[in-house]
Amino acid sequence: MSERLTSRLGWLLGGVVLLAMPFYLERFWLQAGVFAMAAAIGAIGLNLLTGSAGQLSLAHAFFLAVGAYGYCVFAGDSGSATGLTGWGLPPVLAAVLAVALAGAVGGLFSPIAGRVRGPYLGIATLALIFIGQHVLLNAHDLTGGFNGRAVPPLSVFGFAFDDSATVVAGVPFRSMEKLWYLGLALLAAGALFARGVLRGRPGRAINAIRDHQTAAGVIGIPVARTRGAIFVLSSMYAGLAGVLLALAFQHAVPGYFGIVLSLEYLAMIVIGGLGTVSGAVIGAAFVTLIPQVLTKYSESLPLVSAPGTGGVAPGEASRYLYGAAVVAAVLFLPGGLARLPVPRWARKGARDKAPAPTSRNMEVST
Repeated sequence: MSERLTSRLGWLLGGVVLLAMPFYLERFWLQAGVFAMAAAIGAIGLNLLTGSAGQLSLAHAFFLAVGAYGYCVFAGDSGSATGLTGWGLPPVLAAVLAVALAGAVGGLFSPIAGRVRGPYLGIATLALIFIGQHVLLNAHDLTGGFNGRAVPPLSVFGFAFDDSATVVAGVPFRSMEKLWYLGLALLAAGALFARGVLRGRPGRAINAIRDHQTAAGVIGIPVARTRGAIFVLSSMYAGLAGVLLALAFQHAVPGYFGIVLSLEYLAMIVIGGLGTVSGAVIGAAFVTLIPQVLTKYSESLPLVSAPGTGGVAPGEASRYLYGAAVVAAVLFLPGGLARLPVPRWARKGARDKAPAPTSRNMEVST
């Protein structure tokens, strides 16, 4: 059997397993999986910007918030009972507009992103987090203030992604089962598009800018325009991730979209592997699922206990773990978990053609 055929069979088997999971997993694990898929979409966008283009951004949480709250405003109903503004648009159109809004906001910032690089861009994007938190907490008509606002369920051609049961093969499919398949579809589309970008002419251009900006400009690559465009694309990925996260949470709150979330996304791409699509997905699953697992099994794990009981809370313990993982990746595995040895049949199918940046050719510090 040829290596390529074996690789395809491996990916096909993995796809079948993922498609079958909603029939066997409980709601907790389905919800954790949807969170991981949303995080993976956002991490792919950040990896295009930071891993491939070498541009440090601390504003990823801001663009997730734009996508999440944009969807709530576009799809929500305006009423005196809630006192919140809503346009009442069809949910699918609202989701598309929310992603476009995130891209438009990124476009407003792209002139700065195109001309500022390295830690200076990181400081500039940090301002967006503070601005975003101020708006989220004070624009009560749009965001609901500190308490946030409910997220309208998605509906596609009359099929609602809510808790109404749809029985499939004797299994009731509710919101998480439905969102699982939506997340899989969006993640697959986002990953394929990003791989196409990295393997094509745009990918070669952004890698050239990352490795040597002056040489890239000499050979005719529009440095500022390319950086601005990749910043907009990264913002749109974050907006899409924000929409999916909002649908999974069913309630958007400002406190979630802070600087800690942006740092977690940076941890995802460093742990998974800078400059690769597969690294973003692996890192997102690692950082997202660890807190869920620790929370689920906190009673049986040493040194970990439920919040408020005196021990180390699951969220705090998870930050220790992936903080240590970031240090280990930087020191011992610059290519991240995606560069760990894999079987020969998987290596050919999973290898990204874009070279993974390391500490030697990155303009930003990881």
